[in-house]
Amino acid sequence: MIRGPDSQSERFLNDLAQVSRRLERAQREVSTGKRINTISDAPDEVGHLLSLRSELASVEQVQTNLGRVKAEIGTAEGTLSSAVDILERIQSLTVEGASDITSDQSRAILADEVDELLGRLVSLSQTQFEGRYLFSGNADQAAPYTYDSTLDDPVSDYAGTDATRQIQHPSGPRFSLARTAQQIFDDADPRGNVFDTVNAARLALRSNDTAAIGAALDNLQSANRHLNSQLAWYGGVENQVNQASEFAAQQIVRIRSRISEVEDADITKSIVEMQQASFQRDAALSAQASRPRKTLFDYLG
Repeated sequence: MIRGPDSQSERFLNDLAQVSRRLERAQREVSTGKRINTISDAPDEVGHLLSLRSELASVEQVQTNLGRVKAEIGTAEGTLSSAVDILERIQSLTVEGASDITSDQSRAILADEVDELLGRLVSLSQTQFEGRYLFSGNADQAAPYTYDSTLDDPVSDYAGTDATRQIQHPSGPRFSLARTAQQIFDDADPRGNVFDTVNAARLALRSNDTAAIGAALDNLQSANRHLNSQLAWYGGVENQVNQASEFAAQQIVRIRSRISEVEDADITKSIVEMQQASFQRDAALSAQASRPRKTLFDYLG
C-alpha cells in the first residue's frame, strides 16, 4: 500500500508554499514599486483605490478640456483687441471728417477707408478656431455676418444662434465660454451697436453731412466702450480658465499623492522581506534535503 506524505512533510510543504508566496509578493513590490498589483494583494483597499483613480481621470479630463479652450479664448481675445484698434482708427477718421477745414473730397476718401475698416470688422466677426466660427454661437459652422459695401446697410443679418457653450471647473460648477458676434458687434442697444454706428459714420462722411458726422462721433465713443467691455469679458473668462487650470493641477497632485499612499510599496521594507523570505526558503530546502530517510531495508536490517 502506498502512503501519502507524513505530517512533517506536509507541514514542510505548507510552510514552503507560504514562504514562496511572501517571496513572490516582495519581488513584485520591488520590481513594480507597488504594494497593490492584484486584487488579492489588498482586497479591502481595491475599491478605494479604484475610486481615487476614477477621480483622477475625471480631473485630468477637465484639465485637458481647459487647455483646449484656453487657446480658443486667447484667439477670441486677440480678435477683439484688433477690433478695438480698428474702431479707434475709425474714430480718428471721423474726428478728421468732422473738422470744418476738411474738404468734401477728403471726406469721400475718409468714407472709403471707413468702408474698408467696417469690412475688416465683419471679417473679424468671422474668426474661426479649429474649423468653428467663434462668434456664431451654437451654429458655429456658418459665418455670423457677411459684408456688401455696395449697400447702404452693408452688414447682413446675424446668421448664428445663442452661445450656450460652457466649461466645467474642477470643483464642479460650469461657466460660460463665449459670446456671439451679435452681442459683440450688433447689440440691440444702439449705443453698443458697433456695426450700425460705424456704418452711420461711413454714410455721413460719404454724404458730407457734418451734423451727422458729429452725431456718429458721439455714438462711436459709446460703441468703443461697449467693444472694450466685450474684450474685458473675455479677459475675465481667460482668468477663470487659468484659475481653474491651476486648481486642477493642485487636485491632480493631491489625488496622486493619495493613490501613492494606498498602492505604493515601502521598497526598503520589501527588499528586507524578499531577503528574509529567500533565506528562509533556502534554509528550509537545505534542512529538508539533509533530513535522514529510512528505507524498508533499514527496518529489515
